[in-house]
This record gives sequence, structure tokens and C-alpha cells, in this order.
Amino acid sequence: MHHRFAPRAHGFAYRIFLFALDLDELEALPRRLGLFSVNRPNLYSLRERDYLPTGEALHHPTPGGAAPADGPGAPAALKDRVAAYLAARGVDLTGGRVLLVTLPRILGYGFNPVSFYFCFDRAGVAVAALAEVTNTFREMKPYSLGPETREAAAAGTSFRRRAPKDFYVSPYSDVDVAFDFSLREPGDRLAVQIDDYSGGARTLTSTLTGARRELTGARLAWWALKYPLLTLRVIFLIHWHALRLKLKRLPWFPKAARAEGQRDLYRPHASIAQPLETP
Repeated sequence: MHHRFAPRAHGFAYRIFLFALDLDELEALPRRLGLFSVNRPNLYSLRERDYLPTGEALHHPTPGGAAPADGPGAPAALKDRVAAYLAARGVDLTGGRVLLVTLPRILGYGFNPVSFYFCFDRAGVAVAALAEVTNTFREMKPYSLGPETREAAAAGTSFRRRAPKDFYVSPYSDVDVAFDFSLREPGDRLAVQIDDYSGGARTLTSTLTGARRELTGARLAWWALKYPLLTLRVIFLIHWHALRLKLKRLPWFPKAARAEGQRDLYRPHASIAQPLETP
């Protein structure tokens, strides 16, 4: 569900599916799921290079920010990259596991507006989470929610953080707002929410909710019929609703106009990729 409150109301809700994958099981899963592959083509596939590209340079890093653990020496395996990224931020995942909640590639095409990593220590306690946001320019920015953001409740562990967005996601939202994350550790149900705040006013809310289902070959075959070409549908609907917002005459924020406000991201678009001048 996605609902915009200001400057004009606009909302929608759609049914989708997401994979929740233990990164320790990536090698074993294709052996029991004929329609799913890792780092190889298939009806459904996961490419580790699509996620958390810490082997690449970080664009416009925040001065004095946490060590990004970027560069050519970054680990190749996705779980190792997640562990190194969090270790640079004081979180030790040694002996723990990482659950990735994401859309796979479908017939080779992949697009994830946001993927989530729920990270557990060796005792099985959820100690951190990452929200990896991707825009239609294929830029990617991870937001970390460490142990200090952890909230334990009867419904399960949640991670809560309000962070400067400093990222261009939609031409109808400026970069100078804040993301408010509420990510609950997945159990029988998924429940995550990301709100946009401009000052003290909530301007937009996005939620993902749903029931857990076992990942089986039969279910993958059924989803191919129930949700045909889902990743293409997602990118189409993003542009469809952008057109509807344009027709509602919402203010438009050009990407290149706030290049200095877009920081701590990977794979910068050509409009902001040039080095920023030092005042």
C-alpha cells in the first residue's frame, strides 16, 4: 500500500509476492526448486551482484560517517558483504544469519523499489536490519538500522529509525525530507512501513504486509500464472502513477537540481555522477 497525503492525496494497493531467503541457503535452494536459480538464468533467479554493491565506490559520502567498507576488496558473496557492511558500523554477525526479503528477477528482469535484510546474531536474536532502496535510475542506497533502533514487543522485534533521505526516489518528493522506518522481524507475517516526513508532517506512507507461505516448486509455478511478469508490472505501475500525479499537477523536483543533497549512494546516475566542487 502506498498513500500520499500532501500536497494532494493519492493512493493505491496491489497484491504481490516477495521471497524471504536465508542467505546461507542460497546454494542449496536451486537443487530443490527447478524454477529458481542463483547467479544463473531461470524463470526466477537471484543475482548476488544486484544487491549491496560495496565493491563499487560510494557516491558523495557523508563527512565523518561510518566506514562504508567499499572498494575492490569487498567480499563477493552477498552475506559476506552484508556482514562487512554492518561490522563497519559496529555490528558483529559472526555465526549469525541474514534473511533477505526481496523480489527475484523474473525471466531475467529485476527491479526492487526496496529490499530488506534482517540480521541475526549466533544466538538467533535479531540485532540489525538494512533497507536497500532503489530508484528508477538504478541508483541504490542502503539505510542501516542497528541495535540502538531495536524495539522488543509481544508482536516481535522491530527496528525503528527516522533518517534523512538524502536520495532521489520520486520526482514528486524532494530529497530534503526524512524516511521513518518501522521494520518488524518477519515471522508468520511480514509487516514493514516507511513514512516520509517533511519537518514534522507525514506526507506519504508505504507498507508491505502479508502472510508467510512455504517456498515450493508448485507455488513458484502457480505464481507465474497469478503474478505474470511481476517485476515488469512493478516498473510499469511506478510510471503509471507518476503520470497520474503529473495530471494532478503535483510539484516536480528535477533530479539534477539537488545533486549536492544526494549522498551515500551507489551507482550514481550521469546527472550527478560528476565530482562535486569543494566550496
